[in-house]
Amino acid sequence: MRSKTGTVVASKNDKTIVVQVDSYKTHPKYKKRYRVSKKFHAHDAQNTHNVGDTVTIYESRPISKLKRWTIEKPATKTI
Repeated sequence: MRSKTGTVVASKNDKTIVVQVDSYKTHPKYKKRYRVSKKFHAHDAQNTHNVGDTVTIYESRPISKLKRWTIEKPATKTI
């Protein structure tokens, strides 16, 4: 089962959060590292996570058109 760690960037939808996961790639010619971001829609059944929280999501069955991920661990609150 795949899992990813990222930051919550949107939580306005009911029982859904958007998590941005950053990764780094190396350019094949110039050997410089650059950041690549991707957003995932995740299921948040209790609506407990807010923007700025760091969460771990894991792959699950399709819940809706866009949601294929579920929250795994509790949020790390950022103040």
